[in-house]
Amino acid sequence: AKRLEIHYTPKHGSWLNIAEIELNVMTRQCLKRRISEIEKLSQQLSAWEQERNSSKATVQWQFKTTDARIKLASLYPKLIRPVIDLASH
Repeated sequence: AKRLEIHYTPKHGSWLNIAEIELNVMTRQCLKRRISEIEKLSQQLSAWEQERNSSKATVQWQFKTTDARIKLASLYPKLIRPVIDLASH
């Protein structure tokens, strides 16, 4: 029987970076060689997944706010300060 698993995903795309890192690890550890049969591929991927899950592998990914403001500058709103005419008050 299959079961539904719900995973938290952040509001922004940072979870995509984490997924990309994990896929890169899978490629290097499991798919760097030629696997001639689809059944063997499926077995290799299942074994790799079980090992990653049982070892509680984590992704160490950090994005500092200052780096985010530089890299994602177009996503941050530009604040415009109002000009106050002191002579009219």
